[in-house]
Amino acid sequence: MSAPPFADLRERLKSGRAALAAAFLDRHATRYLTRHAALVDDVLVELSRRVGLPSHACLAAVGGYGRGELFPGSDVDVLLLLPHEPAPDEQAALERWVQACWDIGLEIGHSVRTVEACLAEADADLTVETNLLEARPVWGALDLFDTFGRRFQARFDAQRFFDGKLAEQQARHARFDDSAYKLEPNLKDSPGGLRDLHTVHWLAQACGIQGGWSGVARAGLLTHAEARRIAREERALSALRIRLHLLAGRREDRLAFDYQTELAACLGLAATPHRRPGERLMQGYYRAAKLIQRVNDILIQSLRVRLFPVAAPPQPIDADFQLRANLLEARAADLFERKPDALLRAFIVYARHPGIAGFEPATLRALWRGSTRIDAAFRANPLHHGLFMTLLRQPAGVTRALRAMHRYGLLGRYIPAFGRIVGQMQHDLFHVYTVDEHILTVLRNVRRFTVPELAHEFPLASRLITAFDKPELLYLAALFHDIAKGRGGDHSELGAADARRFCRRHGLDKADSALVAWLVEMHLVMSRTSQKEDISDPEVIAAFAARVGDARRLDALYLLTVADIRGTSPTVWNAWKGKLLEDLYHAARACLAGGEAARSDIAAKQDEARINLALYGLPADAADALWRHLDERYFIRFDARDMAWQARMLWRRTDGRDAVVRARLSPAGEGIQVLVYAPDRPDIFARICGFFARIRYTILEAKIHTTGNGYALDSFQVMDLVHRGIHYRDFLSFVEHELARDLEPARPLQPVPRGRLSRHQRHHPYPTTVQLDADAQGKGYQLSITCADRGGLLFAVADVLMRHGVSVYAAKIDTLGERVEDTFLIRGARLQAAAEREALEAEIREALE
Repeated sequence: MSAPPFADLRERLKSGRAALAAAFLDRHATRYLTRHAALVDDVLVELSRRVGLPSHACLAAVGGYGRGELFPGSDVDVLLLLPHEPAPDEQAALERWVQACWDIGLEIGHSVRTVEACLAEADADLTVETNLLEARPVWGALDLFDTFGRRFQARFDAQRFFDGKLAEQQARHARFDDSAYKLEPNLKDSPGGLRDLHTVHWLAQACGIQGGWSGVARAGLLTHAEARRIAREERALSALRIRLHLLAGRREDRLAFDYQTELAACLGLAATPHRRPGERLMQGYYRAAKLIQRVNDILIQSLRVRLFPVAAPPQPIDADFQLRANLLEARAADLFERKPDALLRAFIVYARHPGIAGFEPATLRALWRGSTRIDAAFRANPLHHGLFMTLLRQPAGVTRALRAMHRYGLLGRYIPAFGRIVGQMQHDLFHVYTVDEHILTVLRNVRRFTVPELAHEFPLASRLITAFDKPELLYLAALFHDIAKGRGGDHSELGAADARRFCRRHGLDKADSALVAWLVEMHLVMSRTSQKEDISDPEVIAAFAARVGDARRLDALYLLTVADIRGTSPTVWNAWKGKLLEDLYHAARACLAGGEAARSDIAAKQDEARINLALYGLPADAADALWRHLDERYFIRFDARDMAWQARMLWRRTDGRDAVVRARLSPAGEGIQVLVYAPDRPDIFARICGFFARIRYTILEAKIHTTGNGYALDSFQVMDLVHRGIHYRDFLSFVEHELARDLEPARPLQPVPRGRLSRHQRHHPYPTTVQLDADAQGKGYQLSITCADRGGLLFAVADVLMRHGVSVYAAKIDTLGERVEDTFLIRGARLQAAAEREALEAEIREALE
């Protein structure tokens, strides 16, 4: 049997690629990209000769291949350049050539065009123009390629190209939410990826700067040392992309969880006591991405000035700074060398002038280089302490200025503890930002509370921060609240120590320093209390209020807590969490003022509920049939509106044999509230959990009561997990009908499919913890569960509790991204035995794992 056509070329390409990959993985090859491109050149030249392409045609490499950088999984982009439209026999040869390329294993992206067609396409499509900018001949008529090159350059409009590429970059960044800190970033296209460096190269070519990074340095836009550094980062990122392609066996530009650990191992990154290998890999990547973003900013600004010179005279701001074309400029080139304090003053000016678009390129380069002057002596200078605090006390622009300081490397130099957490990712299943990005997001959230136009978002927070005497203390608490992440130990305590030292060095008085340190140490307490404990219990409120101590601390802690939760992930905050925090705040404020905290006047609440019932035309005693069977705990836990709604729904139904299910839109503003009233049975909680798991709704909170006449009166706050946009009236009717049907005693307990773990959870497993303790009030036991979230998890817990004869009388269901921290208050005669408690813990752990 004869060998297939071009079998030798197919084997040459295959064996050559295998040899390049082996040499690269053995760390013997330092020029994989150019050698791979050269291998493909050789194969294409031979293939073109054998197929018999028209001699007057020219085969050109374009795009990355034209640049001489061919990654393992990248397409081979080529242009078949013709002097005229092909004749039928020439067309047949071109088609044979294209088919032969695929036969030998070359995945080509090809176009067949005349010179005129190329120029027309370049004028119409910026991507085509960019690909042609890097074209080089591989085989054929060089005179034709030279003609194309001359005509392409003659019609090239550098300013139009610059504007187009800048808009293209901005649109690309927007697709990634303008963040380099995605959990699975794209090595090529994410902000701070290789494409940002390619954009600089293209714009440099548009400005007539050739020779790569050395050429940029010769043009005076970077020092030679800076050029060598960014070239090293480009090589390292390219090597990572090569390794990723080889590991995936295809083109894969996303640093997916599936590859992070293996890539780290390939690079020799071992686990440390506090970080996994994958986390070390990603911190290195994020820091490289930040440097690339910084260089991209600086060079694009510099190249813009070359293409669009500014003719207007500068506008003085003060003795050291001026405004040129809406950019902040140092008035002397050596300003930061002569006056190191100007490194901080520049950002004060930047904050004070919100109309400033950015920094003038030479000033930007000087700031970046001047960051190395921020050393121990700089940080110890009282003048610099005063300037930093002046920045924090600005009425506007603080977040913008601190983000700029961070972007250009100064913030991490001034606060070394902050520098250590730059690019550090915590795989805790709910923080979706690196620690540094999270901290600055929290700071931004605090600042947003001060903006009058945004007061409608968080009215209580806006009112509190307006009355707060020193907002800069809140900004410091935001800066330090997570600054000790990754060190081991309690990051709240370690961060508090850092904050206390920083405040003392910066001249804050004892009371203010103590407040900042206390906020850092206690920044998790309010969220944990509201989401894990029964905040309708007066003893819980009293204990929390005692821990807070005074109203100023309470105000500050509430503001920091709301900003912190909103800064972890776009999916973690919801209206229900906001309501819990507000309820806890108001109850603690009343307690600190000498009131009864959560123990509101029951009689007053009942009177208010009766007035509400009267609005619906119900008699004055409409609620009595229900209320006479309820204990004091019920009236403490529900507000008057909930009491009135439940009494109205159960009027004349308090002694029925069938379950009553009623649903309404949640008063919290998000999700729905569901009331269940039925003769009490051990399986009711499990049936309810199973129902909501099957329809993919999550339970946020459960308030569970057993009435004096033997009925379960349960209230649930639930929310849609997948935001399906179901018409609420139809859905409420569906819940009422179907859940009531599931609660029929004769109906078997319906199975709930076991949900799958996400890819994030599989590759970054979160430990499952199950803890059972007697509650502080001696009323029962508190079951605390922390684990990775999945569908049907709550039903699995309820099913185990049901089989052990344990009843739930309250539940706090806290979903933090992909992690759950659930707390159940439970009772049961069998829980008195230590062996039974241990068996219950073990069985729940097994069900969850």
